[in-house]
Parts: sequence; structure tokens; C-alpha cells
Amino acid sequence: MRFLRQSLSGLFLLALTLGLLAYAGQMVREAVQARLSEEPRERPARERIFAVNVVTAAPQTVTPILTAFGEVQSRRELEVRAATAGQIVELAEGFEEGGHVSAGQLLVQIDPGDAQLVLDRVQSDLRDARAEQTEAEAALVLARDELAAAEEQVELREKAFRRQVDLQQRGVGTAAAVETAELAASSARQAVLTRRQAVAQAEARVAQAATALERVGIALAEAERRLEDTRITARFTGTLSDVNATLGRLVSNNEQLARLVDPASLEVSFRVSTAQYARLLDDAGDLRRAPVAVTLDVFGTDLVTTGTLVRDSAAVGEGQTGRLLFARLEAPKGLKPGDFVTVEIEEPPLERVVRLPSSALDADNEVLVLGEEDRLEELQVTLLRRQGDDVLVRGPGLRGRDVVAERTPLLGAGIKVRPLRPGDAAAAPEEPEMLVLSDERRARLRAFVEANTRMPKEARDRILAQLEQAKVPAQMVQRIEERMGG
Repeated sequence: MRFLRQSLSGLFLLALTLGLLAYAGQMVREAVQARLSEEPRERPARERIFAVNVVTAAPQTVTPILTAFGEVQSRRELEVRAATAGQIVELAEGFEEGGHVSAGQLLVQIDPGDAQLVLDRVQSDLRDARAEQTEAEAALVLARDELAAAEEQVELREKAFRRQVDLQQRGVGTAAAVETAELAASSARQAVLTRRQAVAQAEARVAQAATALERVGIALAEAERRLEDTRITARFTGTLSDVNATLGRLVSNNEQLARLVDPASLEVSFRVSTAQYARLLDDAGDLRRAPVAVTLDVFGTDLVTTGTLVRDSAAVGEGQTGRLLFARLEAPKGLKPGDFVTVEIEEPPLERVVRLPSSALDADNEVLVLGEEDRLEELQVTLLRRQGDDVLVRGPGLRGRDVVAERTPLLGAGIKVRPLRPGDAAAAPEEPEMLVLSDERRARLRAFVEANTRMPKEARDRILAQLEQAKVPAQMVQRIEERMGG
């Protein structure tokens, strides 16, 4: 009985299962037939409208800024070299790397012993030459006096001779007396010739003494110059660099001991393209005295100074292109020779130009403007300058048009858009990202900034003050850690 009851229960469950499966299959079959028998429904197509940022093209007069990169260098620089060989016996108090010296200050004293001995010997020779000149002049005076006396003797002998001749003609004198007077006159004339020869010799001696004195004077000047060469002084007020001299060291002739740099007379040299150079010329073809702004980035704190464009290089240079320009800095506070800086030069103003975001212009110099029913139209423009993230353009029909600020591949002529103008929603000012530093990280940053001696004191104090705050600008921390190599 039990077996029969279980068998009937199993048959009943099997029949029930098959019936349910058949019912489900029937329902699926009817649904498929109903779906196939339905007519297709067409949904109405909707045009996609894009929201775009637009700016109004307003022509204006803009002064373009030409940006370049250059290096700061000193306009006045002097190599401190030893003019004579010897031992260094004295150094200035500030004769060290970065030492500040004044004009005329003694920098290096080389042992002056040998030069002083030479000078003393030449001074002794000078005294001898002066004594010889005095003696020669005195001898010349005596020789001239003796000549005058000999000439007086000639006159007396001539008078005596004429008197004897006159006595002989009157029959009072004798021929022997005449001959004696004539011989005496001849001897007197011979004495005059001798005295004249002595005067000539005395004059030659004076000339030789003057020549000798002049030679000794030249030797004295040379000895004084050699003695002065043992003293190296500062030609102008400046800062010392590349110092390699120590007390007691032996130096050779023309050996470089340091470089003297004038920190108050700096200029920046930078290279521009030929096209950019042409825009900086005036009507006469000369370089304009355009104002420049020089910026040095120091750990997020910029050092800015102004200057004036003064000259360009005489030649392009082998393997170079463009033009090398020089700008004189007016107040180079915090800048040092060798700094790599950013230079901004004011170009001549451009009239009737439109400033647009650079993303509004495509590669074909076309912009998208709003047309009727807010549909886009393409407009050809002329690109005049690129100014950072902006462009300066000019084109017919651009005045007053709404230009799409950011072009995307989805935008093109004929597409309907929804314009968003700058005044539609006030944008919240973006605040700089701030970081909370750990004590270890803050101490590491402080140590690196304090150890940086090239950074100006004002910038270092400002950065250290920011590091003491509870929150520090993330950009400043990133730049310091990049220079730390961590």
C-alpha cells in the first residue's frame, strides 16, 4: 500500500510539472506572435543642443608682450690678476667668495722687497744723474767765461798789433816788435778756438747729463710701477667671485686671483626669433628702447625688476639663429649674474584687435560665431599674436559677434547651441590648495630654505614665515621639494 501511494504521488507531481511547462511554453509562443504582429512605432527625432561658453568680440588697442628667457650677467666685471710674481704677504679683510669691497681698497699685497730695492737703487742713480747735470752746467758756465776772456785777449792783442804797425809806419817802432805783437795776436786767436772747443764739449756734457737724467727718470717710473704692481686694489665697488688666493701663497705673473663683479650694474641677455626681432625695430630700422620686465621664480615667490632694451649683438653667431638682445636692469634687487630669468618686452601697440582664448581658434585660423537661431557659423580671422593662453586676432565681420570660447570636435558650422555668457553665473574665486604639514616634513623644508644662500634674504624670510603657518600653499611645498630632489 505504501509503495502504491508513493508511486501515485510521483506520477501526480510529474503530470503537474509537465502541465506547467506546457502552459509556460504556450504563453511565450503567444507573446512572440503578438510582438511580431505589432506594427513598428517611430520615435520623433530630437536635435541635440550643446551648451557652449561664448565671449563677445570687442576690438581694442592692445600692447602685445613678447616673452623670452635669458640669463643675467654683469655689465662691469674685472679679473683680479697678479701683475708680478711673488709671495702674498697681506690679504684684505673681505677678500673671500662673495666678499664686498670698495673702490680703491687694497685687496692683495705681494712681497714688495725686491721691487723696493730696485726703486732705492734707481733713486740713488737719479741723485747721481742730477749731480752730474749740475756739474756739467757749471762746467759749461766756466767754459763760456773762459771763452769770453779769450776773446777779450784777442781784442787786446789785435790792438797791440795795430799799434806796433802804426809805430813802424811812423818810423818809431821796429819790425821785431811788430812780429812779436802779430805772434801774440795769433796765439790769442788760437786760444779762442781752444776755448770754443771746450764750450762745445761742456754743452755736449750737459746734453749727455740731461739724457742720462731722462733715462734714470724712466727707470724710476718703471721701478715705481713695479712696486705699485705689488699692491692690487679694487677698481670699483663690487663683490668678489672665484677667489683662489691665500696668505703666504706664491703667485706667478698674470695669475688670476679672483673676479670683481659690480652687482649694481647688471643686464640680461636673451635670444628672440628674427620675426620677433623685426617687431622691435622702429621706422628707421633701429632697435627701440622698449621697457622690459624681468622675473626670477624663487620657490613660488617671484623677484621682478624692470629694465630697458639697449642693444643687440653684432652677429648671429655660428650655429645660432635669431637675434641676441641685451636689456639693462634699473634696480636689480635680489638678482645675481647667472640667474635664468623670464623676460617680457612691450611691443608696439596693435589697434582694432580682438583678444580671444587660444582654444577658440583652430589650425585653419577659423573661429565659431553665433548666427541666427543660435546656430554656429565659421569665420576666417588673421592671427596676429599669441599671448599666453590668449590670441590676438583681426577679421572682417568679427566686431560684436559672440565667439565660442572652447572649440571641441563636436562643434561645427550649423550646430545649434545654448550660449553661456560670462555674466550668466558668477564664478567663485578659486582658492589655492593648502596642506597641513607634519613636524618632520616642516623641519626638513625649513632646513633646506635656511641653507639656500643664493636666495635673497627677503624671499627666504617670507617663505619661512609661510612655513610657520598651520596650512601651507601646496604649490610652494611642491616647488621646494622638487629642488630638494624628494
